[in-house]
Amino acid sequence: MPVKTSRNTSTSRKPSSSKRQIRTYSERWDLSHLAKEPVPRFETLLAEIEAKVAQFEAARTQLSPTMATSIFHPLLTLSEDIAAASSRISAYAYLWFSENTKDLAARSFKGKVEERLTALQNRLVFFDLWWQSVDEDNARRLMAGTGTFRYHLETIRRFQPHTLSEPEEKIVNIKNITGRSAVHSLYDVVTNAFTFSLTVNGKRKTMTREELTAYLRHAQGRLREAAYRELYRVYADQHDLLGEIYKTLVNDWKAENLQLRHFTTPIATRNLGNDIPDAAVTSLLKVCQKNADIFQHYFRIKARLCKIKPMSRYHIYAPHRTEQKSYRYQDAIKMVLEAYRGFSPQLADLAERVVHERHIDARTRPGKIGGAYCYSVVPSMTPYVLLNFTGEARDIATMAHELGHAVHGMLAQHHSMFTFHSTLPLAETASVFGERILSDALMNQERDKKVRQGLLLNQLDDIYATVLRQAYFVQFENQAHEMIAQGATVKDLAKTYLTEVRQQFGKGIKVPDEFQWEWLTIPHIFASPFYCYAYSFGNLLVLALYRMYQKEGAAFVPKYLELLSTGGSESPETILAKVGVDMASEDFWQSGFDTIREMVLQLEQTL
Repeated sequence: MPVKTSRNTSTSRKPSSSKRQIRTYSERWDLSHLAKEPVPRFETLLAEIEAKVAQFEAARTQLSPTMATSIFHPLLTLSEDIAAASSRISAYAYLWFSENTKDLAARSFKGKVEERLTALQNRLVFFDLWWQSVDEDNARRLMAGTGTFRYHLETIRRFQPHTLSEPEEKIVNIKNITGRSAVHSLYDVVTNAFTFSLTVNGKRKTMTREELTAYLRHAQGRLREAAYRELYRVYADQHDLLGEIYKTLVNDWKAENLQLRHFTTPIATRNLGNDIPDAAVTSLLKVCQKNADIFQHYFRIKARLCKIKPMSRYHIYAPHRTEQKSYRYQDAIKMVLEAYRGFSPQLADLAERVVHERHIDARTRPGKIGGAYCYSVVPSMTPYVLLNFTGEARDIATMAHELGHAVHGMLAQHHSMFTFHSTLPLAETASVFGERILSDALMNQERDKKVRQGLLLNQLDDIYATVLRQAYFVQFENQAHEMIAQGATVKDLAKTYLTEVRQQFGKGIKVPDEFQWEWLTIPHIFASPFYCYAYSFGNLLVLALYRMYQKEGAAFVPKYLELLSTGGSESPETILAKVGVDMASEDFWQSGFDTIREMVLQLEQTL
């Protein structure tokens, strides 16, 4: 899955400043680092994994609560070897598919890999079930000395109340490949094949979603409006199909997690996976809703600055008049690396490794999967990053974001395959912090009042998009899962979504009817239910951490790097307690919004 990846503290890769200035970075990634000729060698690679699985299975008769640690610990290493080998081939399949979702060979290979690896994974289910059954005293004894495996072992036991029998778990795994995973792949294939038409300078253009999205932030208001109308026209035309896909995924989530695994609520499944208490998520969402007025006030200020009247949902991402320029990819990389270097040379070196080793696929192309992600494969490998770079200022922030994910995992290379990437809410820490580093660097370099005003608008636009907007997605999901369980139609869901959006923006900002279909365009809602609160969590956390950095200066940097290097080897609660954060406290989340309010007031003073 697209997550985060590895670490190297060596400075030997650091180029001289002169070389850094003249280097040209590739815009396509090199997948040969994952596998040399993976399709012809597929059976060989699978045979190697299967041999290790057979070795692991042979140890089943030795499993006992009283077994010696000298037998137990090597099994952990073997399971890690299996996971790493599986991850490499899974990564290749997904990255190849991402390059062009229309490529029939890539789609076939991805499906074949998923099917074969699931069959092998099913043969290992017995270990987790056995480990959950071990008594507490023996579990503590066996975990002693496991080091970076410990939190992984604790996580397995955390799921004990919701685990099924071995035959049932195997059936669920098989079902997910031909069911949930296949249905979600259908959503990807259908939506990534969409084309859009827009009249620009008198010429009708056909474009991908990524190309159309650039016009949502265009300087001309009529083009922004036309782009939104076209986006939702295409999705609305397919609302029956996409809505049924969503309802199928929600019903599958309910059947497995509520009916079989006995979670109390749909979101509780995600919370346990994130190792975040339900109460902390409830506090987060409650505080987000309570502070919607901050952004309503902000968008009224933005309307005055950008001379937009009346203000509507079409125009919330309108650019400031100082930012109507396009950026070269090469320049964007240099801007991000220089910003990282200003904060920490170590972070910059790690980020540069990603581009130097050709692990970025940058440009938008027909059929290429939309959005952006960072994919961690194994701790020892530099992550892969997918972008859809079109030259917008926003694309530079996206690059800083995804490279933040990359350096997060790279700093945690010393942990196991199971614990080097953090749980989901903390997974956004380094990525959002990377965006803040970039924004701050650009702000400090700029003396022109209007340009600084534009940079502040950019920051607040981004904070809105990654805090309040994401929280409202999750609020909609909470309602949608309940409504679908009661037999709601796709149009019922659309009506509810529109009500939520209008409540979010208040009376001062008009939300046109076509925004009722916005939820159909959000991949996370389909792929990973309740994923999006991690963005709200991560962004508000970063606002607090960045305030610490502004107060402490260079003394903060080692503490921050240490936080990232923890990866996912401890619970989020434990990791955050080290920096004085109580995630269940509404006051903590409110402090993040207090910072946002200060930024809005700072902007208001420039009027």
